Amino acid sequence: MSTTPCASDAGLPYFIVDVFTDTALAGNPLAVVIDSVGLTAERMQSIAQEFNLSETTFIQRRPAAVERAEGVRVRIFTTQEELPFAGHPTLGTASVLRLHWPEAVQANTVTLELNVGRVPVRFEANSLFGEMTQRDPEFGAVLDAEKVARLIGLDVEDLDPALPPQVVSTGTAFAIVPLRTAEALARLNVKQQDAAQWLRGYGARWFYVLGPTGQQEPAWRARMQFNGGEDPATGSAAGCAISYLVARGAVASAERTTLRQGVEVGRPSNLFLSARADSSRVWDVRVAGSTVPVATGRLFLP
Repeated sequence: MSTTPCASDAGLPYFIVDVFTDTALAGNPLAVVIDSVGLTAERMQSIAQEFNLSETTFIQRRPAAVERAEGVRVRIFTTQEELPFAGHPTLGTASVLRLHWPEAVQANTVTLELNVGRVPVRFEANSLFGEMTQRDPEFGAVLDAEKVARLIGLDVEDLDPALPPQVVSTGTAFAIVPLRTAEALARLNVKQQDAAQWLRGYGARWFYVLGPTGQQEPAWRARMQFNGGEDPATGSAAGCAISYLVARGAVASAERTTLRQGVEVGRPSNLFLSARADSSRVWDVRVAGSTVPVATGRLFLP
């Protein structure tokens, strides 16, 4: 473990990490800003726009006793808004804390206090392979397959009739859309403006489209197009997806399955997923992966 200067020196320290990969310049990049206490939400939003990554996180350090009891306070921003929860920012931020602030680690676990609540990330010993436990899922509306197919640019025959599209949330709501096979993902073309407007009526924001590969590993492939681009890895949506798949019997309860995302944008990511279910509920939703440090620096702000 290493130590780094704190924000009392000139500038705000930040780190860049690649999440859901064990290879630099793959996976989903994340900026993590340290000691951001005192920054307004507007200032954080401007900094996120400066980094221009899908998300930037802001660690607001508190006394050690508070962090042990409540977790490390973290806020998550896209280039457009603050999010209550997101998967790769959670894993990546916890990895930075594990690597540089060992006092934030208890029994190989870093607990973050996000806007959605406390989220623990447990790491393998001497490793940046971490597993977050997400909130228990909330299952929303089952969506019209023909309408969904039109909005994502596919034929309704591409969708799996045994697994209808449905809104699911473990902190952020996604419309989970299972396909018959992963091959159809190559033709995905989400009509993003129309899709966002339509999904808003169901409490969701984006489509998370996935299909089985027919291979042992990875068992699933996924894509998530949003905000005029595409996400290399979406840990929050993956938690919703495994909750859905386990609830409907497509994946066995407590079985770890591998999902690959980001292939089409040249940033392959591997997410390792599991959840438990019985006849009445789904719980113990877990999303795991590795993080690779890429860069560090300082923000010099007036």
